[in-house]
Amino acid sequence: NRLHEGGMRARRPQVGVVLTAQHRAGRLAFAREHQDWQIRHWRPVLFTDESRFTLSTCDRVWRRRGERSAACNILQHDRFGSGSIMVWGGISLEGCTALHVFARGSLTAVRYRDEILRALVRPYAGAVGPVFLLMQDNARPHVAGVCQQFLQDEGIDAMDWPARSPDLNLIEHIWDIMSRSIHQCHVAPQTVQELVDALVQKTIRHLIRSMPRRCREVIQTRGGHTHY
Repeated sequence: NRLHEGGMRARRPQVGVVLTAQHRAGRLAFAREHQDWQIRHWRPVLFTDESRFTLSTCDRVWRRRGERSAACNILQHDRFGSGSIMVWGGISLEGCTALHVFARGSLTAVRYRDEILRALVRPYAGAVGPVFLLMQDNARPHVAGVCQQFLQDEGIDAMDWPARSPDLNLIEHIWDIMSRSIHQCHVAPQTVQELVDALVQKTIRHLIRSMPRRCREVIQTRGGHTHY
């Protein structure tokens, strides 16, 4: 096979969001503006996002006939059932926020303002001081008028974040780590916070140190996809 002889192998493609010319321009502008930021510039930035986790990853067991009721073959469910949960969290050089698990229902702008901005972001910003910067993406609840007004009233500055840029949001890597841990350990939702607590600050610091490289790669690709 000539492809194999040339060192080619069939591999899964990297999945990336669709980037229009406008998206690429926004990403490029952001990268150019922040390419020279040192770790001290990123210190007051709180990277935030929501993610959804599936709690049950397996619904089959291997057993012999007659062993149906054996303890090792019983798949236990907690009170949340076998569905999924949506969580919000934030990371910075100063540490992690508490992980917020949303109760049932969709995430609206009012819920985001009350459950996240007012209850979690405002106290965190107060502890950091006037240099605090909030990083949030452009999801509709985040950019809604009630949320923007709240940030303005509280004097909380938010970064002008480029659309379609999950590769620049460091917390996406934390979600990936947590997702793999959940799949491996089958953790219950009340122990999800333990996963966050187990993410040592060294990991977060390493991610934040990668921001200059991420910005440079966005510039090299003219606003296109990066390998992150």
